[in-house]
Amino acid sequence: MLTADTLTAALERLTDERGELLHIEAGDRRRTFTASQVRGRALGLLRHFQEAGARPGDEMIIVAASTVAFIDAFWACLLGGLVAVPVAPGAGAAQREKLFRIASRLRRPHLVTDRKNLARLTDLSAALGQADFDRVFTHAILFDDISDLTVPGAVHVARTDDIAFVQFSSGSTSAPKGVTLTHRNLMANLRAIVKGMALSTEDRTLSWMPLTHDMGLIGFHLTFFLSQTPHAIMPTELFVRRPRLWLELASELKSTVLCSPNFGLRHYLKAIEADGPGPLDLSAVRLIFNGAEPISVANCREFLARLAPCGLRPNAMYPVYGLAEASLAVTFPPPGAALPVVTLDRRSLGMGDTVREVAAGQPEAVEFAGVGSPVPECELRISRDDASPAPDGEIGRILIRGPNVTGGYYNDPEVTAEILSADDWLDTGDLGYVRSRALVITGRRKEIIFVNGQNFYPHDLEALLETHLSMETGRIAACGCRAPGAPADELVVFVQHRQAVAAFVPTVREVRRVLGEQAGVMVDAVLPVTRIPKTTSGKLQRYQLAEAWLRGEFSAVLAELSALDGARATATDSLGEIERTLLAICADYLGKNKLGPRDNVFEIGTSSLTLAQIHERIDQVYPGQVEVTDFFDYPTIAELARHLHGKNTAQS
Repeated sequence: MLTADTLTAALERLTDERGELLHIEAGDRRRTFTASQVRGRALGLLRHFQEAGARPGDEMIIVAASTVAFIDAFWACLLGGLVAVPVAPGAGAAQREKLFRIASRLRRPHLVTDRKNLARLTDLSAALGQADFDRVFTHAILFDDISDLTVPGAVHVARTDDIAFVQFSSGSTSAPKGVTLTHRNLMANLRAIVKGMALSTEDRTLSWMPLTHDMGLIGFHLTFFLSQTPHAIMPTELFVRRPRLWLELASELKSTVLCSPNFGLRHYLKAIEADGPGPLDLSAVRLIFNGAEPISVANCREFLARLAPCGLRPNAMYPVYGLAEASLAVTFPPPGAALPVVTLDRRSLGMGDTVREVAAGQPEAVEFAGVGSPVPECELRISRDDASPAPDGEIGRILIRGPNVTGGYYNDPEVTAEILSADDWLDTGDLGYVRSRALVITGRRKEIIFVNGQNFYPHDLEALLETHLSMETGRIAACGCRAPGAPADELVVFVQHRQAVAAFVPTVREVRRVLGEQAGVMVDAVLPVTRIPKTTSGKLQRYQLAEAWLRGEFSAVLAELSALDGARATATDSLGEIERTLLAICADYLGKNKLGPRDNVFEIGTSSLTLAQIHERIDQVYPGQVEVTDFFDYPTIAELARHLHGKNTAQS
């Protein structure tokens, strides 16, 4: 099947003998589809797309709440010659607004979604005065209105250089970049992935990665579906709420290939912290793909050790390197090899430095995971700033080239010219070095902040605060600060403030609220500084602030702010039963952050992950009464309790 030239030609060659797709849904519901059923459902949905006016070459924005709906829509686009544009449903306004920014980069966009998402998008469009996006909503197709998938649409015969889909960057909200991926790009990378991981007929896979992400869609659907490998998909939101279910399913299904970035491994480990993983059999697992964000060696070791009693092999962790611009995969280590680790002197990690290996435990030692060698059909080189090749062991820019590499960003020739050279080498924006053909990634030139498995760009978070808090540009800096050995970044926001520290407490709460509501991210600290360091050209020097934070220079002011914020009154008298119950649930997940009945949950620093966990508990007590999105409409316990009381009254 992977010898075909296009994804749709590969689909046509599939049989129903093996390789079923299993969807794990909420409420422990399961749905299984054969290849012919996937194709049949997609063709049935394509007819509705075509009746709504979609034609080959048009873009189709896919905003799907269920994995089944997403797969139907994605393959419908491919079969009809439509350019699929996957976009994750957003809970916060800023996340939903991203769809408008994406639509502005498209030529003739259509939208397929459900009625609930459309209503939220329509309301937001009206509130923002986004009249230009009426065209998207007038072309909207609703999954809710489609029940008949028996009449097929007209198939468009794809060519190898036709665009299959556009992968928009997950981190950027102000100027999302769409990676253009053709059938040629994808088929080349799928072949490389299958060969690089030594896929066999004995493999069975399971993934919770979102289908709007290249790892989830390309790595854990297209690869295994088109190679007829049995594969199961569980919604990311289900994993967030019930992390233990991931490995329980892997044990039950005898899965051999899994995947998770640092965030997922840590989330699972936290879930089993108190009472362990339970009776699991993970002896079938041979590979756990670990990528999508910088790899924590300590995290990998802890996960392997914790699950060793369940039969997980010590060589199962599979650190890899890839990016959307490469379709997905760039480098893989040899399957079955021990976790590749190098220990370097952190003082030798600058651009152009020759790395120095040191013994573990030395004061300047920092560990990195090796991510292997280039996969078939993909070239890699390390380049100096003058574009000359760097020798082995010298840190430089990571460049890639090959049939799997994108030809550029969708409708964005200027940005494309910045990353692609005349001889087709693409600058990944990452830094690293090669020794004996094995790549080690040491840093990133792009200032991406990695929090809970999500990517955030500092300038986007700063822009949100400037907009919603009327802060002046250049007087706020968002930084990702990662201490040596830490598994993830800490998000620290610095705000220019020249008054007493006590007067800064309201700013702390407002910054937390805005970024929680608008971006779904928890802020680790908000700190006042007398000045924001900048270059002579006015560019923020965030690294100076991050380094000062890591040196502990803000410890005293942080302690003072914590004491001032903790002293505020949180009256709890005269609370109703629902309020008391909700407060008790929240207290279990908010840790040191104390919540009063009239406190905005976002002001104290509540991430979308924590909200999902709180929602799971509330749903156990009040089944079907509260949605995660209700937190944005009723952000205090008092308001949410009134909402719940009203629902209970109406039903009684």
